[in-house]
Amino acid sequence: MLDAIDAIRVEAASRQDRGRQVALGQYFTPVGVATLMTSMSSLGGDHIRLLDPGAGVGVLAASWIVNACNRADPPNRIHLTAYEMDAALIPHLGQSLDLCQRYCARCGVQLTIDVRCEDFIPSAARALNGGLFGTAWPAFDAVILNPPYMKLRSDSPERRILRELGIETSNLYTAFVALSLRALRSGGELIAITPRSFCNGPYFTSFRKDLLRLSSLTHVHTFDSRDVAFGEDEVLQENVIFRAERGVSQAPLVTVEWSAAGGADHVTRRELPFDQVVQPGDTDSFIHIAAGEWDSRVAAMLRALSGRLALLGLEVSTGKVVDFRVKEFLRDMPDEGTVPLIYPGHFANGAIVWPKADAKKPNALHRADAVASQLNPTGTYVLVKRFSSKEEPRRIVAAVFTPDAAPGEFVAFENHVNYFHRRGRGVPRELARGISAYLNSTLVDSYFRQFNGHTQVNATDLRKLPYPSAEQLERIAACIGGDMPSQSDLDDIVEGELLDVEKDTRGSKVAERRIAETIVVLKSIGLPKEQTNERAALTLLALLDLSPRKAWSKAGNPPCGVTPIMDFAARQYGKHWKPNTRETVRRFTLHQFQDAGLVVANPDKPERPVNSPAYCYQVPLDALTLLRAFGTPSWTRRLKSYLALAPTLAAQYAGEREMTRIPLRVREGHAISLSPGGQNALIAKIVEEFCPRFVPGANVLYVGDADAKFGYFDKAALEKLNVVVNAHGKMPDVVVHFGKKKWLVVIEAVTSHGPVNAKRHGELKRLFAASTAPLVYVTAFLSRQAMLKHLRDIAWETEVWVADAPSHMIHFNGERFLGPYK
Repeated sequence: MLDAIDAIRVEAASRQDRGRQVALGQYFTPVGVATLMTSMSSLGGDHIRLLDPGAGVGVLAASWIVNACNRADPPNRIHLTAYEMDAALIPHLGQSLDLCQRYCARCGVQLTIDVRCEDFIPSAARALNGGLFGTAWPAFDAVILNPPYMKLRSDSPERRILRELGIETSNLYTAFVALSLRALRSGGELIAITPRSFCNGPYFTSFRKDLLRLSSLTHVHTFDSRDVAFGEDEVLQENVIFRAERGVSQAPLVTVEWSAAGGADHVTRRELPFDQVVQPGDTDSFIHIAAGEWDSRVAAMLRALSGRLALLGLEVSTGKVVDFRVKEFLRDMPDEGTVPLIYPGHFANGAIVWPKADAKKPNALHRADAVASQLNPTGTYVLVKRFSSKEEPRRIVAAVFTPDAAPGEFVAFENHVNYFHRRGRGVPRELARGISAYLNSTLVDSYFRQFNGHTQVNATDLRKLPYPSAEQLERIAACIGGDMPSQSDLDDIVEGELLDVEKDTRGSKVAERRIAETIVVLKSIGLPKEQTNERAALTLLALLDLSPRKAWSKAGNPPCGVTPIMDFAARQYGKHWKPNTRETVRRFTLHQFQDAGLVVANPDKPERPVNSPAYCYQVPLDALTLLRAFGTPSWTRRLKSYLALAPTLAAQYAGEREMTRIPLRVREGHAISLSPGGQNALIAKIVEEFCPRFVPGANVLYVGDADAKFGYFDKAALEKLNVVVNAHGKMPDVVVHFGKKKWLVVIEAVTSHGPVNAKRHGELKRLFAASTAPLVYVTAFLSRQAMLKHLRDIAWETEVWVADAPSHMIHFNGERFLGPYK
């Protein structure tokens, strides 16, 4: 059912106007993320009232209902109240909820639904306020929400409505959460996915206090990358999923989760004391999310530092010059009567390079009475960029400004720069250099990311950081010398001064280095890409009983089952995997290790059944002897001998693929071969059977390959049609130019991946938007049976060809057959 509803989501998303979507802050939740969210639910009861305040097409509500129906003790009745103000989505929402009705009927659960096509904020305010025209809600048992994201002006109607309820917030998403919390009964649960920006900063202080006052935080889940949760919508946003219970005392432990993908598989989970999530005595109530063991240790060690800005006699301020307000005083280059104006663009490897002749920003500010208050006396200052770009490896980027960099009596700092000072003046040079080095360290970056969920670095954030003592900072500066060292050397200097990492290495840089070494070993042995990742490395380390500081020469080979492997990863490396990861480790790591001869199964009892608790794996003696040599002068020689006797698995797989490659002639005198995997057998049929029948004489310009993206690519011919494709373009499987009709025919070969559905239709339309040849969209299937599985997803005004009926074509609506549409 959820797959069907996800198809509804994709269809609805493809029909959304991008400008309207952005204006409404509207991004639909993928089913994988929804399933991850509802897996946090632990609400029981016979009759549950569920609220979805921004229902969209109903993915979240449906996922919550499926989760409830599949519990050991499901509810007898569920009543859903779903708000969606976009009338265009109501038909899609209705489709999803009809499916929910049928699902609940099969499960013996009574589902009643109340859909409200109206704005949640004023409706919720009326219900919560009551009054003459208010319709009071019954208290809800559960709320599931993906709220819209949009800033609220201080004079907006929404802000006025919220203030009347005692809610002060600057964004629509936090407004939805605050209202939803108030709609819950005592003990009710709220599960939300939102931007992570509310975890810190002055703009969300009131919301954080409200959230923590009204509820107990029980779960927090973060993602490895900013494009995971809503990557289909090309949204680069750090997101967080959290669960809270209304009106109960804060639980002593909070479940903190982390995953690298937008689904419930392979989630790292740990329990943290609440006082590590929100520090006692923190008047701003910053929310810290330490996803790993090392993150927690970093936080504990930095918090133990003795220095604070006040003890160092320092302050942090934001640059005073807002350039668009002083346009008449800006100068491209310094001249008589100007002062240096420092922008983030002047930062260079921990120092300031000024002036910059090729800079897009001005280099100077004309000195006048109107800007006198925006100047600082020259001196040594620590500067920090207020915004870091996604390309920068660190959130905090610091540099030292010295009078040598920009001579003069005064200096001006632009508003995108924060600066450390002592009562408005410079700071001692060695202290400044030590602070800059400390701020640029990976240690501080790791700590800062625990509470900062966006690319902005506020002065408040810098004030909240713990700092070393003045003596420690000066010693760091002395170790650095003149020029800023490499990141690795800088980290060694800072950590050597501040930390004692010998006692416990779980999740530390030592542990990460050992994992990286093991990945190198796996690549050297010839494991394929899918078995040269962190999961595979930790699996091998467990089978070798190799802790982070244990020498490779001391590696062992104890028999080990999957659960002990996972326990080892948690105990020695701070990597906590969910129990359902067992099958992933078995299917996608250990099976391939066996194929490569790197492990044997059940050496003591080969006939042992797979479901036996005693099922185990062991590294054989020849592989153990090789691995013990890693890092020694004999490694290269031993590896060569080992591979001579045991060819690499990657080479074995490659050899097998090469033997069964599919020959294909793409044009007269030019043949290629495709790997046997994926959809390539169907691609061959498209070129050899579809093209001669329906686009005779057409030129094949592109053929994809399951192994190599560009199996055949006539780049010059495509460019003549004004089509420029880069390596990141989501190309169709086959592109042909039908010169007779002047059409560009784009064809998707469907075996495991989907057809030209509404979403894919939109992607292809954008990819080939500049084409001078009109587009024809075709989906190809191997059989009619294969087509039936995807029938409901195929976009209108496209064509379908089935290889087992090669002389026929199926046309999906529209006024013409096999032709382009504008």
